[in-house]
Amino acid sequence: MYAIGYDLGSSSIKAALVEVNNGKVIARIQEPATEMSMDAPQAGWAEQDPESWWGYACAATKRIIEENNISPDQIQSVGISYQMHGLVLVDDQHEVVRPSIIWCDSRAVELGEASFQRIGPERCLTHCLNSPGNFTAAKLKWVQENEPDNYARARYAMLPGDYLALKLSGEATTTATGLSEGVLWDFKAETPASLVMDDLELDQELLPTLVPAVGKQATVSADGAAASGLPAGIIIGYRAGDQPNNALSLNALAPGEVAATAGTSGVVYGVTDRLVSDPEQRVNSFAHVNHTTAEPRIGVLLCINGAGILHRWIRQNIGGKSLSYGEMEVLADKVAVGANGLSFIPFGNGTERMFGNQQIGAHLLHLDLNRHEQGDLIRAGIEGIAFAFVYGMRIMKGELGMDLSMIRVGNDNLFQSKIFANTIATLSGATIEVHNTTGAVGAAMAGAAGAGLVDELKTAMARQQIVERIEPTQHSAEYEEAYARWLKGLSLFQ
Repeated sequence: MYAIGYDLGSSSIKAALVEVNNGKVIARIQEPATEMSMDAPQAGWAEQDPESWWGYACAATKRIIEENNISPDQIQSVGISYQMHGLVLVDDQHEVVRPSIIWCDSRAVELGEASFQRIGPERCLTHCLNSPGNFTAAKLKWVQENEPDNYARARYAMLPGDYLALKLSGEATTTATGLSEGVLWDFKAETPASLVMDDLELDQELLPTLVPAVGKQATVSADGAAASGLPAGIIIGYRAGDQPNNALSLNALAPGEVAATAGTSGVVYGVTDRLVSDPEQRVNSFAHVNHTTAEPRIGVLLCINGAGILHRWIRQNIGGKSLSYGEMEVLADKVAVGANGLSFIPFGNGTERMFGNQQIGAHLLHLDLNRHEQGDLIRAGIEGIAFAFVYGMRIMKGELGMDLSMIRVGNDNLFQSKIFANTIATLSGATIEVHNTTGAVGAAMAGAAGAGLVDELKTAMARQQIVERIEPTQHSAEYEEAYARWLKGLSLFQ
């Protein structure tokens, strides 16, 4: 008996097939082979076609069944992870009204900030833990103001994962964790956030029916089965945004458990049982996948736009594309901690939330043309990204009281760099635990738990393999000295 999980990203749809009884991963694939397209009709805009997501999800499903020579009837549950904060509008026939306004689209920032001030920052943070900012609620307001015909035609406003579930089941549903990421959930009332909807003059009837994040959400319909290749009647048992799902995939479910990732952008996601919010909105707080009124579980999310994208830039422009990331690590490892005095400020991928949405930029400091070589530049870049993580983590720990003594990461992206992981571990005092899992695998196992095929969610997620543990270095003075020099350089651009 198998469970299937989907990870709907902005670059591809990943699917994983997992054996329910033991958690063994049978297959992992993605569609398309190259990256999905993203449209930018104007500067600062980013849109995708939801129907293409559905097409790729169907293609991935049929491929994974065919390539592994299984019967569709052996698949008994579905779990869904998806790119957060996007807006999908469908009409009463469940047809897409307009392209999805996705997570990195910034057109609605001013609308969200104006709403935050009208509601009152203290009241908004007390009830919703966040400003509407650039999240889903503000994007829906933008459509209402700028495309009134599309707004009038819309029957449901949903998140990308809600749309995938709609296509599979024919039912329009959403979750509390999903609404919270759109700043559409009231944590005091434990209902959709009327204070935000009323302030923005949005119709609450646009919100789909509420279902649990983990539990029976819907079943695959005959139409969904015919299109996807899945058997009709199986339960969709789980749905969450990619960062809560990454935390779940790494078994970060209880207060004090923390997950991190370092792809193009970087994220640290810590779980707490407190309704905590950052008055300065440098970090955001959302309902975690196992949040309930009786047992609150809040995910505190630090996002760093300038992360792995700098490492890739160094490879392409300094290392040369023929140099692998492994070879870059070897060169950097020959250089002492602190990169011989070189500092790299990595924030060249747009505004940074932890600096109040300032455009800090990327900067190379203290370059000595008679001394510094390729390895110094590579190490300075890796350390600069690690220092950015540490900067944000010290906000989470020192100002919000988060426990960051143990951080769980996947065995991929920049955490494969020992320099990167050791720097973060040493400066934060955290043990970094490396797990062999992915978002689609986690979604598959959570879907099985939600469908009742596995006894407990925690048990299902605990089956993964721990690859390595990275402990803080005992002699940290040289790390602290390099970090202090980096901080001094950062202050020049704030």
